[in-house]
Amino acid sequence: MPIYYRKMVLLAKIETSYATDPTLTGAANALLARNVTIADMEGNDVSRDLVQPNFGNQPTVPADLHVTIEFDSELAGSGTAGTAPAWGPLFRAAGCAEVIVPATSVTYSPITDSIESAYLKFWMGATLHAIKGARGTGKLNVNAQGIPFVHWKFWGLYTPPSEVAAAVPVFTAWKKPLIVNKANTQFTVNAVALVMRSFSLDLANPVEPRLLVNKESIELTDHKEEIEFTAEAVPVTTMDIHGLANSQATVPVSLIHGVTAGNIITLSAPTAQFQRPSGYQNSQGIAERGLKMLALPNAGNDQWSLAAT
Repeated sequence: MPIYYRKMVLLAKIETSYATDPTLTGAANALLARNVTIADMEGNDVSRDLVQPNFGNQPTVPADLHVTIEFDSELAGSGTAGTAPAWGPLFRAAGCAEVIVPATSVTYSPITDSIESAYLKFWMGATLHAIKGARGTGKLNVNAQGIPFVHWKFWGLYTPPSEVAAAVPVFTAWKKPLIVNKANTQFTVNAVALVMRSFSLDLANPVEPRLLVNKESIELTDHKEEIEFTAEAVPVTTMDIHGLANSQATVPVSLIHGVTAGNIITLSAPTAQFQRPSGYQNSQGIAERGLKMLALPNAGNDQWSLAAT
């Protein structure tokens, strides 16, 4: 009997002990994902390079074994202000702190120390791929007339797949997203409301599998956040992009998506620096610019924040 490609289940939960199964359930830990891809035996094939009296291939030994998994998750609130959204564990395993103010907000922001790890379970049919000790990175995408989402990539320690009945996922914690448009979304750079087509914040976390003697781990070693957006070009008198880039000034970037308490997402990058602009683009006869910025820390670990209210 074939394994049907559509029969996928994905779970994730923060580990309490590194690389140890924290007991995931479909009811509490299901991820509502799309575009799931897994590289389930990443690493190297080390040639034995044996002496032989003839031409021919050399046998190899698999080494540096680890797993990567990529997927998208929609960006929407939990439905209740002060309740963590279902995608919260993913930000935590991507080097973020989660700060909950009851009945008010849940905020994610980068951290340098004590970065958490996640345990993921992915089923293709009844074939289970357990991904332990996982850490990763994400890229927020907010595009006009589209669904806001985060593209995730996680690295985890290798576990051989096994045949286990798939968990039954429950998706009630995942709320329906809102389309990015004029009614639902606000975007400003340096307090100027720009007509925005697309926006992304790439966490760009370097992630390193460290597979050594006496210790194997996945380490997140830095934050390299980059902002990119495409917006209608404006006069220099409205916003002087060249002047800001040349002066190395930092300016605030704000994106607010949602209108109802419990489903409002606010992304703030208070000290972002413009990179050199690269020209104009023609969109429906209107001049637009594709621009890049760096999200810079000020006091430290404050280069951006994502608040659900």
